[in-house]
Amino acid sequence: MRTVFSPSVLSVAASHSAARAVAVPARSAARPVWLLLLATAAACAPASTPSTAPVPIAAPAPTPSAPAAVTPPPAVTLDESPVNWQLRDLATDGIAGVGSERAFKELLAGRTPGRTVVVAVIDGGVDTAHVDLREVLWQNPNERPGTKADDDKNGYVDDVRGWNFIGNPDGRNVNHDTFEMTRLYAACQREVAGTSAQTAQRVSECERIAQDYNERKTEVTQTLAQIQNISRALDGAVAMLRPEVTGELTTAKVQALQPTSPTLTQARQMYLQLAGAGLTPAELAEAREAYEGQAKYGLDTAFNPRDIVNDDYSNGREIGYGNNDITGPDASHGSHVAGIIAAVRGNNIGLDGITNGVRIMGVRAVPDGDERDKDVANAIRYAVDNGAHIINMSFGKGYSPEKGLVDDAVRYADSKGVLLVHAAGNDGEDIDVTPNFPNAMLSSTDKARNWIEVGASSWKGGNELAAPFSNFGQTRVDLFAPGVDIYSAVPGNEFKRQSGTSMAAPVVSGVAALLMAYYPELTASDVREILLESVTPFKSLQVVPPGGAPNARVTFGSLSVTGGIVNAFEAVKLAERRRAARQP
Repeated sequence: MRTVFSPSVLSVAASHSAARAVAVPARSAARPVWLLLLATAAACAPASTPSTAPVPIAAPAPTPSAPAAVTPPPAVTLDESPVNWQLRDLATDGIAGVGSERAFKELLAGRTPGRTVVVAVIDGGVDTAHVDLREVLWQNPNERPGTKADDDKNGYVDDVRGWNFIGNPDGRNVNHDTFEMTRLYAACQREVAGTSAQTAQRVSECERIAQDYNERKTEVTQTLAQIQNISRALDGAVAMLRPEVTGELTTAKVQALQPTSPTLTQARQMYLQLAGAGLTPAELAEAREAYEGQAKYGLDTAFNPRDIVNDDYSNGREIGYGNNDITGPDASHGSHVAGIIAAVRGNNIGLDGITNGVRIMGVRAVPDGDERDKDVANAIRYAVDNGAHIINMSFGKGYSPEKGLVDDAVRYADSKGVLLVHAAGNDGEDIDVTPNFPNAMLSSTDKARNWIEVGASSWKGGNELAAPFSNFGQTRVDLFAPGVDIYSAVPGNEFKRQSGTSMAAPVVSGVAALLMAYYPELTASDVREILLESVTPFKSLQVVPPGGAPNARVTFGSLSVTGGIVNAFEAVKLAERRRAARQP
């Protein structure tokens, strides 16, 4: 899923009256830097529907831990995140980025990559024409463009840059799709209407699915109303402020304005509060469009775009369906992810990717809605079979009816030594308790060896180090990485700040690719081990728990296996020590 927001986390933000906005997409997707402030802003706007108090979320139990090995990151007082903040270093820059630029300057100066690393981005699409991405796209060496033939005999025709599993050979593509729970709810409804009796177990399953479906429907309706209320209030504030300033209405001009009436004071306060969060009328319009899409498509039990693909959907082992359009109708999310990993470095355009020596393989399998297990499984297998060293998966969902298909593909990737990096999700939930799919657990006793599960950290530091939307889990989340207000590529040669574990995962993929590029002897298992051993540890740091009350505190170490943030500088040092130890 790449277009779903989490109202439950959003409502928690109402008590963060001084907080900057961050995105709160549910279970995977990244969003611009505004949604977390919506509930705060709603307090300034007249409500048309009763608000529902947030359900208290139990904080994870603190675990005994030794004092932090490094000085905790200080609270940052900047108005907005610096561009490329994820590349910065805590020791030298005072911001808890990954230290990759420091690694290049101090440890890798004068060196070039020992190999080209292929990172598959399984997502909603990648803009192949983007000025900061087109130079770093993978090209299938055995496929000749435009022949309309499967030159390399891999089962996919003209897959020059990758493959699209949610398209049709005639050029049509799936854009919107339903939620997985909607598909399951619809199946339950068909069973009830049919002649066959349901087993007691099936009745229980369908009752749980129906409850989840109705809760989501209520959330979407209430959040859409909230967005509409705030939009009206902001429009009213703009209408009042515009005559009071000369020329374009800007934050600086509103800041300098001396109100002459209580209503003007209120308008000024609202405008500055939203502007401070980066919230604009355009972004509110985007949020409204997203929620309207959820209501119109995601929750519609009669909507089924699978006819576009025209595959044998019941055959989970089918390959070759789809088309070679890896951009698709909306490549915003996937382009942002790809840019974080590998945007052209040193061209003074947009941002610098984590590392050079990388090629991005686009694999489109994620619609605006929930991805389907068959497509995810095939996307993983395609990436593995076509030479990917790392697979980035910035998506997820709460149900996985064909989990076995995906698990088999994960086992296949494991057997081929491919590293899988997955975003933990954005519900502010403990995924040790509430699983997110796909995941590394292949059975109750079997776990993928080359899998890294990633939570999101913030540039703000202090007790706000953990992103308020991030999922967590002391056994299922391996580490955290920068995932708030990350500036990266979006279609049309543009750049934008977005937030989510969707942004944190490609930071880790980028650091992993850096290690593989400069230390080609390292296996996927080696890289995983190094990344987990070399984190910047903040185990004893007291932080606001993701999804919890702002006055609550837990140790950062209770949120993941390592209790730390990925650190490229320390990872390179460890890789160098391992190389030296191997030499005779």
